[in-house]
Amino acid sequence: MIVDIHTHHSTAKEITAIRNLTFREAEIVFASNESGIFSVGFHPWYIGEYTDDSFALLEKWTKDPRFVAIGECGLDKNSKYSVEYQLDVFKKQIELSEKTEKPLIIHCVGCFNELFDLKKTLKLHQTWIIHGFRGKPELARQALKNGCTLSFGELFNAESVSYTPINKLYIETDESNLAIFEIYKRISEIKSCKIEQLNAGNLLIETILAKI
Repeated sequence: MIVDIHTHHSTAKEITAIRNLTFREAEIVFASNESGIFSVGFHPWYIGEYTDDSFALLEKWTKDPRFVAIGECGLDKNSKYSVEYQLDVFKKQIELSEKTEKPLIIHCVGCFNELFDLKKTLKLHQTWIIHGFRGKPELARQALKNGCTLSFGELFNAESVSYTPINKLYIETDESNLAIFEIYKRISEIKSCKIEQLNAGNLLIETILAKI
């Protein structure tokens, strides 16, 4: 099974993909019988969409078996919203992740110290996936040490891929048009393993679906 842990695109049937939805897309999808598995969250660029009502809607959607992960959500120093406000909204999504036992798909730019502080101070059990990780090996080391896992897309630091254990490594397309198979191939070459050995995504999906 090939798993695309985070994408904004519809994918071929032979690929198991967690498709990230905007709130508008989610309203349509969860009111329909559309097949697939999905994630929804308050992205740090767009947390102006956050209200008590929109959060209640997000919580309602988590009861749909097609909703398998919360995000993407997180922290971004380039967001027009203050880091303090981003932290407030992010913490609410962390609480929802723990309550619903769904992993977090995390967007983090320039706020890794804040992210790691949260991970260290909160008693958490759900998987944290830092998506689209492009950082250097030292940042990868810190992320893994603090209990995060890493997802790599079209652009990545090869040394960080090499450093990341296979059981903590996910693969994604995000917004790229590059085929997920090609990204798997590139990463398997760096890891000196067969594509089918890159199975962290498979195991996570199996765990998620077993809870439904």
